[in-house]
Amino acid sequence: MARPRRHDPERRDRIVDAALRVVGRAGIAGLSHRTVAAEADVPLGSTTYHFGSLDELLVAALRRVNGTFGARLRQGPEIAAPDLAAGLAALMGEWLAAERTGVELEYELYLAALRRPVLRPVAAEWTDEVVTALAPRTGPVTARALVALMDGISLQVLLTGVPYDEGYAREMLARILNAGT
Repeated sequence: MARPRRHDPERRDRIVDAALRVVGRAGIAGLSHRTVAAEADVPLGSTTYHFGSLDELLVAALRRVNGTFGARLRQGPEIAAPDLAAGLAALMGEWLAAERTGVELEYELYLAALRRPVLRPVAAEWTDEVVTALAPRTGPVTARALVALMDGISLQVLLTGVPYDEGYAREMLARILNAGT
């Protein structure tokens, strides 16, 4: 007699959460349907049912983490601060001082788009979201320059271990803002 199917509407989300934990712990190289199934405590067939390929799973994982900085920017006071450079520098400091594993995970998934073209549109969504949040205040060209600088500073902090320097970030952001006017 066949066992009845278990109703588990959150299973897909649990699989994505498990994939994020696996990537956070072992990197993208450690990601497989098997490791995710074990982490999520679901049958292996569940991961392949919900995600036909690891790329599909990575897209879902990147979408899950994609919006944290952009959402925080849209919801916080920094975008309307009289000194936008100071507000953005403070926000970057807050974001980089948060759980480092989470920030590293976001960048690992974001940079995975270099080798996995299917991730590129999702990675671009992050940039577009932040540009869209900044553009009403700065214009789209200046917003893109600010995003490029914030990305560069964040990557340098993550890759070199040099502490985040909010004063330096504020000064560089102000230079871009002043050049854009």
